[in-house]
Amino acid sequence: MNENLVKECEQIMLSEFSEMHGQIKLLHEERTNLFDALRQLEAANLEAGASGIDDNVYQLTKHEFSSIGRGKYSECSTTASSDDKQEFEDVSEEDEPSFHDTKEYFNEPSVGSGSNLCSSGYADIKRRTKLPDPAEKEKGVSLWSMIKDNVGKDLTRVCLPVYFNEPISSLQKCFEDLEYSYLLDRAYEHGKSGNGLLRALNVAAFAVSGYASTEGRHCKPFNPLLGETYEADFPEKGIRFFSEKVSHHPTVIACHCEGKGWKFWGDTNLRSKFWGRSIQVEPVGVLTLEFDDGEVFQWSKVTSTIYNIILGKLYCDHHGVMQIRGNRQYSCTLKFKEQSILERNPHQVNGFVEDLSGKKAATVFGKWDDSLYYVAGDGVSKTKVSDPSSNASLLWKRTKPPHNVTRYNLTSFAITLNELTPGLQEILPPTDSRLRPDQRHLENGEYEKANLEKQRLERRQRMSRQLQESGWRPRWFEKQGESETFKYTGGYWEARGHRNWDDCPDIFGEFKEELVDSA
Repeated sequence: MNENLVKECEQIMLSEFSEMHGQIKLLHEERTNLFDALRQLEAANLEAGASGIDDNVYQLTKHEFSSIGRGKYSECSTTASSDDKQEFEDVSEEDEPSFHDTKEYFNEPSVGSGSNLCSSGYADIKRRTKLPDPAEKEKGVSLWSMIKDNVGKDLTRVCLPVYFNEPISSLQKCFEDLEYSYLLDRAYEHGKSGNGLLRALNVAAFAVSGYASTEGRHCKPFNPLLGETYEADFPEKGIRFFSEKVSHHPTVIACHCEGKGWKFWGDTNLRSKFWGRSIQVEPVGVLTLEFDDGEVFQWSKVTSTIYNIILGKLYCDHHGVMQIRGNRQYSCTLKFKEQSILERNPHQVNGFVEDLSGKKAATVFGKWDDSLYYVAGDGVSKTKVSDPSSNASLLWKRTKPPHNVTRYNLTSFAITLNELTPGLQEILPPTDSRLRPDQRHLENGEYEKANLEKQRLERRQRMSRQLQESGWRPRWFEKQGESETFKYTGGYWEARGHRNWDDCPDIFGEFKEELVDSA
């Protein structure tokens, strides 16, 4: 072949590619216009929520809060292929997320080990950064085959194999809400200096931050046994936490946490329903935060839903209105926007802080899985907020995910919750979740042993209703009057100091099968 023929072939190829590029560009523009039209149509038909917040005011663009790596490590998807791409996401080069350096507005305050809460002997211990390597290869289980007969039922009463659990209990998951406890430390300091607005804003940020760890978490925590407990003494955070399962029917978990200048407590009854393509969880209960100066904030959690249980990519969403009621000058209303089918910017939260007269003192907006910002005064102009860093202040930002990611998608904080640090096992009560054998086997990757132990403990769990009806009472919490809420009675940390667990039964040990049959 001579050189002229080669050049002629090159020109033909270049011409073909140029024509194809033009066609693709035209299709790309048509598709983008169609998508924008659909979004405008959807926005025109959506009504504002009960909170009265105008969604158009706080509609966030993709440039504002880009969640780096969201869904990248989700290994619980039930789709046929892991190479599936989002069809409408990133269809335009203009919508590419921008990456830039940002200024950290706040740093987590360092809490010294000299706090009166930090009396444990393992204050300076280095906590683990990864789960143990699994001892066995895990076998997949068909979720549909397990729950097809339970549509419309309460899933807390459905016995699922250990494959669908993550290696922490619901008691420990309560403590995950305290991952960003420095926000409450900051709120205490702001109130102490007389800035009630910043205190309320940081409380709002704390209430939102508890949802960040749910992104990519599709496995179910272990349902605690009646009387099961969990303690967390974190001197580096200046907090200590305690929780107990106080009722089996209905399932109620009570918790209590002490920090630097504040106390946090509450009880939660999770009502879950399976509706074919989704699981909906509705928390019932009130969370209370009290500062040492007497200011109190109370709120309830919003509804959570896990979608695409059978087909498609599994994802979690939180939606509803959260009212944070204060007993002094400020209260806060937050709207968690429900994700729609065409949503290109999910997980949005927006709201406002208002004073006793109903005047809006600040506007809050962000994403529950990424960050939260605020603007002082009665909101922003009726335009999209294109650059929150220029006219808004950062309240909270989620910490980066760990490097050692497993299918559970635990955060760096959650990885430490079930750890038995040196010297800890000897001082724990026999009711602590860390001593639960099926949960420990699952963490170690011993799946056969975990399943056997889970079945054994579930047989024991059948005794719980009979125990409760026979007059069983929680060891560390009691009901407060007619409110039906549980409050910590004290004495746990004192008993721990003396290692006096005479009143705490070995709930994870062996038991007589005939007692279960009679129950």
